Amino acid sequence: MKKIGIICEFNPLHNGHIHFINTIKKKYPDSILILVLGSYVLQRGDISLISKWNKTALALEYGVDLVLELPTVYNTNGADYFAYYAIKILNEAKIDTLIFGSESNDLSLLQKVASLENNKNFNSKVKKHLASGLNYPTSLNKSLNITLESNDILGLAYFKAIQKINPKIKIETIKRTNKFDDLSSDADIVSASNIREKLKNKKDISKFIPPYNINMINEIDEVKMYSLLKYKILTDNHLDFYLGVDEGLENKLKQEITKANNYEEFLTRIKSKRYTTSRLKRMLMHILLGIEKTDLHKHYDYKILGFNTRGQLYLKSLKNNNLSFKSSTMENKISLIYYELTKDPSTKLEYLNKPIIKKI
Repeated sequence: MKKIGIICEFNPLHNGHIHFINTIKKKYPDSILILVLGSYVLQRGDISLISKWNKTALALEYGVDLVLELPTVYNTNGADYFAYYAIKILNEAKIDTLIFGSESNDLSLLQKVASLENNKNFNSKVKKHLASGLNYPTSLNKSLNITLESNDILGLAYFKAIQKINPKIKIETIKRTNKFDDLSSDADIVSASNIREKLKNKKDISKFIPPYNINMINEIDEVKMYSLLKYKILTDNHLDFYLGVDEGLENKLKQEITKANNYEEFLTRIKSKRYTTSRLKRMLMHILLGIEKTDLHKHYDYKILGFNTRGQLYLKSLKNNNLSFKSSTMENKISLIYYELTKDPSTKLEYLNKPIIKKI
């Protein structure tokens, strides 16, 4: 029996995710499918449209056997940290195979590029581009003389993490059927970014998601979010303590927050070639959520969010791991902020320390 790991955010869960899961289940019908799930706040610094509890219930409904949480401090981080801790959790769950969606679907290319991390000449090229003020994804592509897209860049991080944690884990990819930055397509399978854009423009998205309660998709109160963030930035004298706030940025944040009328305008005012929008959004979420630089190096047990009958039996077979049913103090605090911004009642499950169980 294969133990397959996947890493998803489901923001929101859509037809592409179902295609991904079904493709795996068709190829490996007797496998255990283990998901590491992005929680309330996601890797690009976005607040999740669906609570982690509803995402867990949907994952179990559509074929996942066991759902584990990626703690927010790791989830809201750059690709290397994000990938390292996601793989670390999956390794605790004893997976033998990782499968992820890929634009190129070219494992040999990704493996070759990942191996360049220890190449001094290549690293000097990347550093040279970074020193010129370019962000990391642009610097990486310029150094490679090719263009790797979003999932493939994350795939490189998975390769590197597996080499550090457990080189025995095998890697497979599934070809993405859409471009992540295509915001206008009306095909049956479109990206989560496309769906979020449609939601923003009050368009019907029922065609693009499998049958589930559309009320699970929350409307984020961005006015309240910006007010909370603005208060935090203006009143905190130690912004440099927060994860992602590089030296000097705290002054720019305090200057620009008084000039911007909303969150999007504030992002525009602080953006530069050096910092991607995602990096800045992650930084702002760290300030809002109170995640400090020292938090990155603390130990967190990995929360079990849910399982079906097969997943429960598999869990019982695991020995000596850091998997837990208990929420950390940090996740409890983040759930309170998520509730304030969404009024999602499922956040009350945070304090029960019980998983969602699906009988099959």
